[in-house]
Amino acid sequence: MNKVRKVTINDVNELQNISRETFADTFGAENKPENLNQYLDNAYDTEKLQQEIANPNSEFYFAYVDGQLAGYLKLNVGSAQSEKMGDDYLEVQRIYLKKNFKRHGLGTELMNLAVQRAQAYGKPKIWLGVWEHNDGGLKFYQKMGFKQISDHVFQLGRSSQRDLIMEKPISVNIK
Repeated sequence: MNKVRKVTINDVNELQNISRETFADTFGAENKPENLNQYLDNAYDTEKLQQEIANPNSEFYFAYVDGQLAGYLKLNVGSAQSEKMGDDYLEVQRIYLKKNFKRHGLGTELMNLAVQRAQAYGKPKIWLGVWEHNDGGLKFYQKMGFKQISDHVFQLGRSSQRDLIMEKPISVNIK
C-alpha cells in the first residue's frame, strides 16, 4: 500500500538523508566524487532544507511503500522556482526514488500528485530540468507527456552540466 504525506520541518533529517542517498545513487557513478560531495553538502545542508520546507511557495512530499520511505517530491511555484518561468508554471524541482522502489509506478503517482497540485494552484503548465545524460529520467518524463523547450546549466560542484528544460501543459478548470 502506497502512502504520500506532506513533509514538515520535523522531517528535515529524514529529508536530508533521502535527498543525499537518492541523488548520489542517481548521479554518483557519472560524476567525480569531489563534485558530487560538494553539491550534496551545499544543496542538502540542514539549514537550507529547513528554509525550503518553510517557504510557502515550496512543498515537499514523502512517498511510502508498506511503511518504508521510498522517495520524495519537491514542488515550487512563484519565486521559489529555480528558473524564472512565470506565474503559469509549477516546477517539479526534485522527484527521487530509492533504488529498490523504482519501476513500480511510484514515480507516476508522484507526478500525478504534481499535476493535482498544479491544478489546485491554477497553473496550466508544469516544468522541470533533467540532466541530458539521465536516460531513465528523460524516458520517464517523455512518457508522462513532457517535451523539451530549452536548456540551462546545472552546476554540480566544479562541473557545469546541461539540463534540459521540459514542460507539460495540463488542464486547469477556470472558475
